[in-house]
Amino acid sequence: MTNITRYDPFNELVDDFFKGFYVRPMAYEGRADALLRMKVDVAEKNGAYTVTAELPGVKKDDIQIQIDGAQVTLSAEVRREKEIAKDERVLHSERVYGKASRSFTLPQELDEAKAEAKFRDGVLELTLPKKAAAARKQITIQ
Repeated sequence: MTNITRYDPFNELVDDFFKGFYVRPMAYEGRADALLRMKVDVAEKNGAYTVTAELPGVKKDDIQIQIDGAQVTLSAEVRREKEIAKDERVLHSERVYGKASRSFTLPQELDEAKAEAKFRDGVLELTLPKKAAAARKQITIQ
């Protein structure tokens, strides 16, 4: 499998610069540009794929994993635990709440029955065994 790395020079560095430059200390809630970003690493070892995803602030019950052939879809939701009181004014907020989803296709189909998932300290670890390839059959011509 080819190593693919996403290069995004305008990611958080530029976003943080503009936020600090244009935004005064005031409520910054409900911003449309703040998206949950699910960071994922994929490796191949011993006939299986290992997927590691960072999901900070997500509870185990709010994670869904779907496998369809060689396609994997991860979905998670970060919920706001504390409501803002009427007499409270938020001066600055960088934490993001909402849903995130990530889909990717692996080079080979997966054995869904043998897939395993572990979630600890905000990190999801999947072990996705490859499906055994069907043996080729020689057909005789009559």
